[in-house]
Amino acid sequence: MTTTAQDVIGTKLERNFAALDDNQDGYLDVTTFERLADRYIQAYGLDKNDRRARALHGFCLVYFMELLRHSDAQEDRLTKDQFVASSRLASVDGSRVNTADGAGHVFFDVIDVNGDGEISRDEFARFLRDVWKSDAPDAMESFTMLDTDGDGAISRTEFVRAMREHFLSDDPDAPGSVFFGRV
Repeated sequence: MTTTAQDVIGTKLERNFAALDDNQDGYLDVTTFERLADRYIQAYGLDKNDRRARALHGFCLVYFMELLRHSDAQEDRLTKDQFVASSRLASVDGSRVNTADGAGHVFFDVIDVNGDGEISRDEFARFLRDVWKSDAPDAMESFTMLDTDGDGAISRTEFVRAMREHFLSDDPDAPGSVFFGRV
């Protein structure tokens, strides 16, 4: 009897696609990524000229362009399979913008509302609730997993490492594997 290993990264990326495909048309295009930036901006009440808002828009546009560059898409939109394949490539390509590294810093700057260099439990709950509309009872379990040193807050280092794990780790128990629920 043979068993096949679970494709942890593929499962996480498929969940990302589902969370990003907010209009549920089966495609992601540039407007999807503009709406992602806007979701953060609205949730955090940022002025469109705030440097964090500009960084979000800039990153989301570059993120989409990097996905397109790594895809076989014939149009300026991605199916789920194209998103998964291009995300795998974009997250390891360091030739331009490495999405696995860039995302953590841009999102951390917004989630850390008081700017103290840490994401508190309340700030993380707001991120889940207001940006991702998640109120699942086990959603806050990810906070505990991301707080790897157990000090009651998620540091920038912990958050960026978790984002890298989200895109690159095959370990279903890695802290970064729980952003959209357990794999």
